[in-house]
Amino acid sequence: MKRYLKLSITAVLILAVVALIYPPYSRWARDHVNKITATTDHPVRCGSCHLYLQKPGFISKLVNAEYHSPFNLAVSEDGRSLYVVAEESNKLLVVDRESRKITHEIGVGVRPHSIVIDRGGKTAYVSNQWSDNVSVVDLASFHVKEALKTGNGPAGIGLSKDEQSLFVVNSFSSDISVIDLKTSSERKRLTAGNNPTGLQSSPDRSMVYITSRRTLSKPFDDTIRCELTILSDGKQRISARKDIISAYMMENIAFTPSGDLALMPVVRPKNNVPTIQIERGWMMTGGIAVIEMKPEGRIAQLLLDEPNAYYADPFDISVTPDGKTAFVSHAGSDCISVVDIDAVREIIAGSTDELLEQYAHHLGISSRFVIKRIPTGANPKGLAISPDGKELYVAEHLDDRIGIVSTETLEMKERIDLGGPRRTTVNRRGRQLLNNAGGTFQNQYSCFTCHPDGHEDGLVYNMASKDMGRNMTNTQSLRNIGDTPPYKWNGKNQTVYKQDGMRFSTVLTRNEPFSYRDLDALTAYIMTGIPNPPNLLYNPAGELTDAQKRGKMIFERTHDFAGFEIPVSNRCVTCHPAPFFTNLQMVGVGTLAASDDSILFDTPHLNNIFASPPYLHDGRAATLEEIWTIYGKTEEHGAVNDLTKIQLNELIEYLKSLRDPDYEDGSNKTLKAAFGNK
Repeated sequence: MKRYLKLSITAVLILAVVALIYPPYSRWARDHVNKITATTDHPVRCGSCHLYLQKPGFISKLVNAEYHSPFNLAVSEDGRSLYVVAEESNKLLVVDRESRKITHEIGVGVRPHSIVIDRGGKTAYVSNQWSDNVSVVDLASFHVKEALKTGNGPAGIGLSKDEQSLFVVNSFSSDISVIDLKTSSERKRLTAGNNPTGLQSSPDRSMVYITSRRTLSKPFDDTIRCELTILSDGKQRISARKDIISAYMMENIAFTPSGDLALMPVVRPKNNVPTIQIERGWMMTGGIAVIEMKPEGRIAQLLLDEPNAYYADPFDISVTPDGKTAFVSHAGSDCISVVDIDAVREIIAGSTDELLEQYAHHLGISSRFVIKRIPTGANPKGLAISPDGKELYVAEHLDDRIGIVSTETLEMKERIDLGGPRRTTVNRRGRQLLNNAGGTFQNQYSCFTCHPDGHEDGLVYNMASKDMGRNMTNTQSLRNIGDTPPYKWNGKNQTVYKQDGMRFSTVLTRNEPFSYRDLDALTAYIMTGIPNPPNLLYNPAGELTDAQKRGKMIFERTHDFAGFEIPVSNRCVTCHPAPFFTNLQMVGVGTLAASDDSILFDTPHLNNIFASPPYLHDGRAATLEEIWTIYGKTEEHGAVNDLTKIQLNELIEYLKSLRDPDYEDGSNKTLKAAFGNK
């Protein structure tokens, strides 16, 4: 078998060389590459597509590798052990702090997110975002005792004050599971903000604060807002909801030990202004939201950016035990900002409400409270401080390392190698590029900023074009788009190469385009490395409910309920056939707005469509129902006017059940390809 494989690879390489040398074929190869890349000088490298864009299989395994990708971490109460959540290898890694070596690797669920350890150091709880459960790990035997069922997409996690309950933030279903640890069952489920991910208890353990990433639905031109949810630890009920104005992507939260301040990293998008604004700065700014923890306390936002340098995608924040210093990881800029908390207190105490509002837009304010920027490895995510406050641990997510910063010298003093692959594959390089802001003007934002987790941010943007202020655009997901060209709502980009090449640099980054080698890597990752999560909320096992089956019949019907034949062009299944539920064609569905040019739209794919509100090209429809009840009352967007409310609900339920074709047989091929057979 191996001999046959080697011969096959050799034959392919010989054919490739012949194609590049023999004039008729070399001209064809040149024309072919020109068409794919929309350029005339991209190197003719057959491997760029025919090796690195392969779907799961032998070639894909040959050119790719499995990494750990440390995401979040925690330090044991006695300071002896560091616990690392390895997102890609689906493991909890136990690192001895003294020897700096991994002592145990514990298999947990799929795409683990966060960890919390009980006060006695006997048990760790790890949330598994793609398994909808929490792994309960015995830290004496280093094995998983049980899995606790949660809502959809568990992320942030924390123990109640009496440690009899576990609070789990469900990021996909936007709620909070309260789990009784005596019975190992969910006691109740509470509504949170949109796409919550972070959870932290106040220092006195009386309240639990939950951050969210996506904004609460608002029409274009309205001021966006993101919800901070506050839960009473004792009553286990929602105590308050606070809107953080003009901000989103609130990943995490930390408190000062005295409890006088809460601090959250935030991103402040300027999606209502044309993207040409990036040339003046301010297209995306990053900072911290600071909450005064007292009655009638104010919420201030202070930018971490500078006038000519931006620090993209602030992710985690950690405060030293003395309450003097905070560290903020910037996942898009490969650095940590060091914040003087006393300086923050001074700014807030000496400012009126009007002045604080100005500071939320002030690129120079960071000079008053940011002490230093500490360089890190690729894509720093979770942070943790040792119990003695002397060391800060940084999860260098896309370098498979833990950085160790001295909190006294504020220098990166050493790193712990987690033993991932030594080579950086093309796909891995593409993932690093997608998560890094180095390709945008002044490093204002990364691809991740608008496409968190390879998905979309739920915002509508005013793109810079020949007619400024027209053709508003709802961000589209990058998940599993390799087989669904063309790209953009108007379908003008036939390939990802064209989408992320010159067009990307001209319209979005206002900077030099990616080098061709980097563009190859970015394209490889986007086309092969971003699967949809399993649709465990509406279709966990491929078995449709009765309502979904009735909705499927409506979706595939050829006649309406009066017996009249529906024109082929007006049947749902005509434009949205399986397996990706798109026919890859341009179409008009009667949803043009007054600000739109008279154009057709690329038919979007529908797998995991439940996770992508708002809907339509300009995000007008807050829900799937609104597509037809408010904005599609004509028969141009499918024949639905004969449906009753119940029948429309059943159609919607079927649409919510759609998932990637690799899940259809229940084998989870996509998960195995992305994260290994674990």
